[in-house]
Amino acid sequence: MIYKPKNSRYYMAKFQWKGQLIRKSTRATDAKTARSIEGTMRAELARGNWGILEKKPAPKLADFLSKDFKPFTETRFAQKQKSLEYYVFGIAMLSKSGLGGLAIDEITDQHAGQFAARHSHLSASTINCGLRTLRRALHLACDWGKLERIPKISLAKGERQRERVLTDDEATRYLGVCAQPWKDAATLILGSGLRPGEVYQLRWEHVLLNGHGGLIRVAEGKSKAARRILPTVPAVYAVMKARHEAQGCPAEGWVFPSGAVCGHLEQGTAKTQHDRALKALAKAHKENPEDNPEVKPFEPYCMRHTALTNLAAAGCDAFTLARIAGHSSIQITMRYCHPQADAIERAFAQMSNRREVVTDGGHSENAENEGEKTQLVIVQR
Repeated sequence: MIYKPKNSRYYMAKFQWKGQLIRKSTRATDAKTARSIEGTMRAELARGNWGILEKKPAPKLADFLSKDFKPFTETRFAQKQKSLEYYVFGIAMLSKSGLGGLAIDEITDQHAGQFAARHSHLSASTINCGLRTLRRALHLACDWGKLERIPKISLAKGERQRERVLTDDEATRYLGVCAQPWKDAATLILGSGLRPGEVYQLRWEHVLLNGHGGLIRVAEGKSKAARRILPTVPAVYAVMKARHEAQGCPAEGWVFPSGAVCGHLEQGTAKTQHDRALKALAKAHKENPEDNPEVKPFEPYCMRHTALTNLAAAGCDAFTLARIAGHSSIQITMRYCHPQADAIERAFAQMSNRREVVTDGGHSENAENEGEKTQLVIVQR
């Protein structure tokens, strides 16, 4: 028989041969090929070729990371410096830990838990950098035939979440205390749902301002879906228009230029100005809590989450929202869909109205024909 284990993309062959239970991976992802390989295994065993069952020793994790995984990441993320740095840091963590000396087929979720416990003095985000790197490495090891089954690897709890949604009042008061150029960048994130990194690297040749509106083109991104064109809302258009005129109406160049090595606004500067704005809000609340309600600290990415959540609340369907957000998977987009009670009530009200149309259809002129047409429309929907 053949079967596919949990967390594995390959079929396993399992059968009895001369009283001995044989269980071996077929390295096939479809059932037809797996059955063919199982037949080949039986034929080889009948010829006395027991070597077909010999299992190749799995490499140590540290060796696999340095010889296979690291060269892959350096090639795969050559144009994505942040992603490359993330995996390089994770590789270093894993190689120096006790996991580095284990064969990749020995690693279990228990080992991942021990790794997290030994690094408990670090933040959950840092620990999960190592664990996510481990997940990615083991998946590739399975794809490359060095591992038969991918073990479950649980992440550490306590990682900072970026799914908070700001209220309109919080967003207004936050922007009011932001310094430039972060104020304009934050306005752009809140008004368009762009990723912070996409805003930092925005260039004038990818911005169209036509006097009353405009378009923003994201030329590069995390995936093919990230390359997209978005219209500007009035607040974003006003900011872009003012910056364009202040810079002498350039045809090209960075929208947010800076003296950094990269030439544009970068994460470090943005994070610093973001923290200063939060401290200013906290100080104002402490001095006059009645006029300045508390604004709890949040990550800059929460502004993108706020923009996309507001679009979903305004009635934007998930597939359109995925296009706006630049997501390649609809499952990611669903994180931004938070249906409220009134939205659920409206959905049921619409369904009730449709049912009333069907019920009342028999009382209109040409009752029989109209009723049949109405019923047909409902079925097609």
